[in-house]
Amino acid sequence: MASAPIILVPGFWLGAWAWDEVAGLLRKDGHDVTALTLPGQESADEDRSGITFDDHVKAITDAVEAAGAPVVLAVHSASGFSGYAASDRVPERIAAMVYVDTAPGKPPLDADLEGDKPMVWDEVSAEENFDGVSEEQKATFRERAVPVPGGIVRGQYEFTNDARRDIPSTVIATGYTAEAYQKYAREHPEWSFLAGLPELRKVSWVDLPTSHWPMWSRPTELARILGDVATAAGGGR
Repeated sequence: MASAPIILVPGFWLGAWAWDEVAGLLRKDGHDVTALTLPGQESADEDRSGITFDDHVKAITDAVEAAGAPVVLAVHSASGFSGYAASDRVPERIAAMVYVDTAPGKPPLDADLEGDKPMVWDEVSAEENFDGVSEEQKATFRERAVPVPGGIVRGQYEFTNDARRDIPSTVIATGYTAEAYQKYAREHPEWSFLAGLPELRKVSWVDLPTSHWPMWSRPTELARILGDVATAAGGGR
């Protein structure tokens, strides 16, 4: 099967482990898969005070450039910011972008944040969609969550490469519908996490109604979508 390599990037507070089930399903189907743990997300005990937004972008671009062929870069949640920046750096090495319940964000996410950004369960559980996430999965999330380096949240980035706009991009809408994403992007240009959407020239939309963490609540369906994108990007059909 001809298939583009797949790189999976988790969102806030998560490491490569968050993708374990989806990565396993994709590998079982013959795909080349790499899941990333971004700098500062290895352990709650590590020193993350010097980590910058550029460090996250570089970690992604390093993985992209290490692949043997142009990749499918799948980014979840807040990694839509660093993922979009990576597509600005190395668009020729990215066969397709996939935004998993997120969009191409344009930093900063929160320029006024002080310190790091811990996972505050009461806030997250009140604000986010957990449909289909089990109590065991929620417990694992709470136990393994790692604070996000403040430099990531406050960081700036200047986009300079227009070629990023022509990368075929798929938005998998889970916590919100595809229609809602497009409506919010039109009506709220000030929302940084959606700011890159109007720039993209080749966007496909997939509705997958479930939680904000579809890798946990609908892993089989998410793996199938990612696999289909990788097969198409690799010339397999």
